[in-house]
Amino acid sequence: MPRPNHDALMQALIDSLSKDGPRPRLLLHCCCAPCSTAVLERLHQHFDITVFYDNPNIDTSSEHELRAKELQQLTARSGLADKAVIQPYDPASYYAAVRGLEQEPEGGARCERCFALRLRNAARYAAAHGYDCYTTTLTISPMKNAALLNALGEQLGQEENIPFLNSDFKKRGGYLRSTELSRQYGIYRQDYCGCVFSRAARDRRLGQRKD
Repeated sequence: MPRPNHDALMQALIDSLSKDGPRPRLLLHCCCAPCSTAVLERLHQHFDITVFYDNPNIDTSSEHELRAKELQQLTARSGLADKAVIQPYDPASYYAAVRGLEQEPEGGARCERCFALRLRNAARYAAAHGYDCYTTTLTISPMKNAALLNALGEQLGQEENIPFLNSDFKKRGGYLRSTELSRQYGIYRQDYCGCVFSRAARDRRLGQRKD
């Protein structure tokens, strides 16, 4: 069976939206400002968007605060979203979610647990605050498994009674566009996913290059 084309599914839903009446309200889970740029550019003409920053996986409070501040500034400067909701930093919830998977490789079972934690938080918030649907910027990264993210998003949306907007934002040059927009806005662009494990993996790569 062929894999679903999540980008096409998203576009089909957008095309089906009524041009009359109120615009649908979308809660957009954002991992960081750079990944949000091209996603917001693509979606803002179709939805009233709230960016939702809930990332307990970030390794330090200072890094968490820096990424949150960059996202708030992007929201204010770009005009592509209505507002930014910044959730409190809660690393304990992340470490509890990934307990026992500390030695897993990047992209494995530990990352799946991390995605599920953040997407569930977004789904619950969206359902509780009357949004029409929710989605995440995570699929813009070439390093993230879009099929897994969409499967989790749909499952958690069903559990929390909120529709999930399928996506594969890296398609149609999305990732490249995010790098271009990040430069235009002068956004801090981090070089690791955010968690202590991805930072360690980055440090190992840098050490190998020096050798």
